[in-house]
Amino acid sequence: MADIVTFLPQARLSAQKNMAGFIELCRTKLEVFGRSLAFDADRWDVSEHIERKGRHTAVSLVFSKQATLSKRQPVMMDEPFRSFAKSYIRYQHGMRPTSSLTNRIAALRALEVALLETGAADAVHASGHVLNRAAQLLAARFAPSSAYVVANQLQMVADFLSDNDLMAVPTRWINPLQPPENHRTRLGRAADERRATRMPSEAALEALPKVFLMVTASADILVSSITAILCAAPDRISEVLCLPADCEVRQRRDRSDEEAYGLRWRPAKGATAMVKWIVPSMSCVVEAAVGKIRRLTDEAREIARWYERNPTQIYLPAEMEYLRTKEWLSLDEMEGIVFAEPVSAELPVRWCSKNGIARQRRGRKAYMRFADLEATVLRELPPGFPFVDKATGLKYGDALFVTQRNALDSSKPQFRCVIEPVKYSQIRIRLGATSANGNYSIFDHCGFYEPDGSPIRLNTHQFRHYLNTLAQAGGLSQLDIAKWSGRKNVRQNVHYDHETSDAVVARIRMAITDDTRLFGPLTTARKAALITRDEFARLKVPTAHTTDFGYCIHDYVMSPCEMHRDCLNCTEQVCVKGEAEKEKRLRQAHVVATRLLAMSEQAEADGDCGANDWARDHRVYHARITALLRVLDDPTVPCGAVIQLTQTSAIPRSPGDPVSDASPPPGETRWLA
Repeated sequence: MADIVTFLPQARLSAQKNMAGFIELCRTKLEVFGRSLAFDADRWDVSEHIERKGRHTAVSLVFSKQATLSKRQPVMMDEPFRSFAKSYIRYQHGMRPTSSLTNRIAALRALEVALLETGAADAVHASGHVLNRAAQLLAARFAPSSAYVVANQLQMVADFLSDNDLMAVPTRWINPLQPPENHRTRLGRAADERRATRMPSEAALEALPKVFLMVTASADILVSSITAILCAAPDRISEVLCLPADCEVRQRRDRSDEEAYGLRWRPAKGATAMVKWIVPSMSCVVEAAVGKIRRLTDEAREIARWYERNPTQIYLPAEMEYLRTKEWLSLDEMEGIVFAEPVSAELPVRWCSKNGIARQRRGRKAYMRFADLEATVLRELPPGFPFVDKATGLKYGDALFVTQRNALDSSKPQFRCVIEPVKYSQIRIRLGATSANGNYSIFDHCGFYEPDGSPIRLNTHQFRHYLNTLAQAGGLSQLDIAKWSGRKNVRQNVHYDHETSDAVVARIRMAITDDTRLFGPLTTARKAALITRDEFARLKVPTAHTTDFGYCIHDYVMSPCEMHRDCLNCTEQVCVKGEAEKEKRLRQAHVVATRLLAMSEQAEADGDCGANDWARDHRVYHARITALLRVLDDPTVPCGAVIQLTQTSAIPRSPGDPVSDASPPPGETRWLA
């Protein structure tokens, strides 16, 4: 990695001079993106320095204006802002590297537009007004969630300018855009629309197994097999595309003749490598999918291994090895080496011209040197060869997803001796991402559409949202969901939970009908003999909404909240064991309650006026939380159990409190059923 050079502004210099020094440092001393980077060029190819797992596409930075971004010949940013933008991107990537620079450069483009509206495009003149205008432009250009993220990058630019004395008038600016709507909201049109965009449609889920059995084209077989893997485990597409060819693991189950089936897995975002076990109902499907993919890519892997063993020689099939001794090749011989199928007569000529291969006429035929052909083909190997993923050391010869060039594109001739990785773009097209542009998907080929006749469209991340939601509905613990999904942070689970409010209510009602999953007064409440338990559940739990510690089952149609959000003292508060974030808040509340109880008892001992009442209330609150935690920590209580606090029937007393006739005896105190 290149050495990091830190910019140190000088307080005695003006913002303009500090800016000139910053740009000069980034132009001449930084080695981020390589020593040979042409700083003054308006387009930077940084593919070698930014690896996007599973993408395998060129990464270019174009310092163009926002208004001309989509044009074939975009107009570049004005100076001196362009030089600052280049310097900022290079410097920040050294300090805070990222695999995607899109948001950073989008923030810079908006800032340039705002600066031009007030005068010259010079970053030293950035001010609160200019930055607010830039945020306004982002809000108009992007969706709310994207605009908020890009505006955070704009705030980073503002902080950088202010911290390094690069502003004429130093300004502390905060992103004024609001974060997207709370993802925990399950009610309303916005929640329904968010759920629809992040989950596969019913038509897609019904069509996928049929497509898996029906498709015949190589590209369709490969993509449908990938969807089979994605339907079996909540994976990122980059993780799937980095699977090794020997990814399958089989292990005998304990005390059983059954065999567990899983895939070797490397999570893309830092979680530890694992074997991701497949549920038995899907193991045969995934096994068949991996077998299909391996058969489609076997030949490409053999070619990759040839180049790994012979990095300076072109691959030739066994029947063409005799050509290796020839100095000159005819166009027919060249066609047999390069292309895996018959092509038109003019295609070899065009290919030679495109790659600068000199030809020599001999009578009516053209010939070329074998050495020129060999050098050209070796240059066509994928960037970074022999590694598909340098971070894990996975080579093309060991990768599951490697094909011969154009093997997945029926409109282009397939190459015999050139390989390439399977790219995400090749998958998204066949899942309907560009159906509106006339590109057929695997669903179109098999005749499946949405109920209204529109094309079925999917993206690979929808499967991850779908399986996480199923896991939430099935009562899987938050730790297990995070591990299954390859996450380091359990708190990220909530972003993938799209259960409807009706589903949450149904889950609580289901728990009421199961004595092993419910703890609280509902288990001992008298039930009418003339109705079933399911009917009783619907009567007792007409609705539910989330709280900090669990769910509130109070029916707001009958009355407003009478506890003023004092949830832990309310009998209509239920907690679900296994919800890590809510349990964490409960334990934090217990710590606070313990401290407050100690303070109130000390005040009571000191004889402070009114301390008795406060101490008594804190004992009640502390005892209720302690009782609830005791149930949550009980190993005999299953994960997913619904726990409800009973009505307070007695108040714990300190040893010196007198026993009042109005207070029930201690033996009648009941905290949890």
